Amino acid sequence: MFEDTKLDNNWKLNQNEAPISEAMDKYARDGALAFHTPGHKQGLGAHSLLKRLITADGLKQEVSLMEELDDLHEPSGCIKQAEALAAELWGARDTMFMINGTTGAIHAMLLGTLQPGDKVLVPRNAHRSIIGGIILAGAKPVYIVPEIMEALGIAGALSVDSVRKAVAENPDARALIAVYPTYYGMAGDLQAIADILHDHNMLLLVDEAHGAHLKFASHIEGMPRQALDLGADVVAQSTHKVLGSMTQTSMLHIGSQRVSRERIREGAALLQSTSPNQLLLASLDIARLQMGTEGRKRLERAVELGNWLRQEINKIHGLYCVGDEILDSSEAMRLDKTRVTVNLTGIGLAGPEAELILRHQYKVQCELSDNNNLLFIISMADTEETAHRLLEVLKLLVAEHGREKAEKPVVPVDLFTANEVAVTPREAFYRARERVKFAESAGCIAAETVTFYPPGVPVLCPGERITAELIKAVHQQRSAGMRVVGPADSSLEYIQIVKPSP
Repeated sequence: MFEDTKLDNNWKLNQNEAPISEAMDKYARDGALAFHTPGHKQGLGAHSLLKRLITADGLKQEVSLMEELDDLHEPSGCIKQAEALAAELWGARDTMFMINGTTGAIHAMLLGTLQPGDKVLVPRNAHRSIIGGIILAGAKPVYIVPEIMEALGIAGALSVDSVRKAVAENPDARALIAVYPTYYGMAGDLQAIADILHDHNMLLLVDEAHGAHLKFASHIEGMPRQALDLGADVVAQSTHKVLGSMTQTSMLHIGSQRVSRERIREGAALLQSTSPNQLLLASLDIARLQMGTEGRKRLERAVELGNWLRQEINKIHGLYCVGDEILDSSEAMRLDKTRVTVNLTGIGLAGPEAELILRHQYKVQCELSDNNNLLFIISMADTEETAHRLLEVLKLLVAEHGREKAEKPVVPVDLFTANEVAVTPREAFYRARERVKFAESAGCIAAETVTFYPPGVPVLCPGERITAELIKAVHQQRSAGMRVVGPADSSLEYIQIVKPSP
């Protein structure tokens, strides 16, 4: 643990303990008559449906702000101790618990490190939460086009050369926001990127939403290392995505002294509830305990299952499951083996159609589908039984629904183009708007975000100038069954644009 993480002298960090959960249990067992929030009064007034969702003990412990339970915004007790345990386990200088998802963590990261007008380098396959954080911070994005994996039709990791070029062209940039690893598990050479940025007095801020488990797989050959170990200054992780905390819970890790912990905590305080759900906080603490005591063993099993699935799926005629061969020859490029991406080009099925077949006919739900692929996550919860079931249904998918092989994967290159940033996202958010037909909007400046979800990567950001090529690519995605999120008109017949000056 970093020596500047300050704790009460009476505390001794023990990864076998869960201080938040223990404090909640202590309050519930104390038997105090409740004349405080929440309104269900420790389950006494809870509806039967709520009682079915949460155990009686859970309802008794679903309180907050009592002396035993600490204050998320000014932690001095069990929350501070739990955050220190997490910082020790992940190797951070400081760690903050977040109860409004990694979106909130990313927003706090950007508010706490950027100032209005700061230029920030952003990969074009960044999650929509990053654009939201840029709007809040008032920063100016400079978009970088990631590597395009043409065999799959998806965006890959940022290359070192593209970062070096962007830094040279924008020496006044304050930071780069990296997506590491990508949703599909592609991990670029983050160490080299960190070195380039730090040599130019820039920060490396990392959206590691899909990498909270990497710390516990670092000893496994071929697995990517976590961002904190590769020079990241601040890292936002989705603890709930692949570890054992509840949905909506994440951690924000500070990795260096180049940033102000106090300012980042102030940013988090602006964004998080003053009445945090104690069950969410406890789930973060318990997930940390689980990984501290069982993490390495569980990740070994997950990687083993992922590798086995990859090998067996590639024996199915018409399917291609992505492995290390998709990466370049650099040893620094890694693939997260817990991500199983299955390319469907060989059986002529579009991803969204295949997803619906799996869900409704075979009762298996993938993580996401795109034009050409299905993505499955193998987590620390999976077993040989679940892996064998997935393999079985993929065989059935091919046998019962396979078609003539497609000529080639659909590569929506125009969705990842760095379009002209005519005004900053914040300016576009606040400027007067008008509604126009999307098909006729080429040349206009977008006032809202257009995103296909999942994976939640904006294809059009506020402030960008709309092009005819983008309009065509978006229509192609919608025709393939991809779901639009962001615009007021989700049918995308109309889009809101920045109203031209008179």
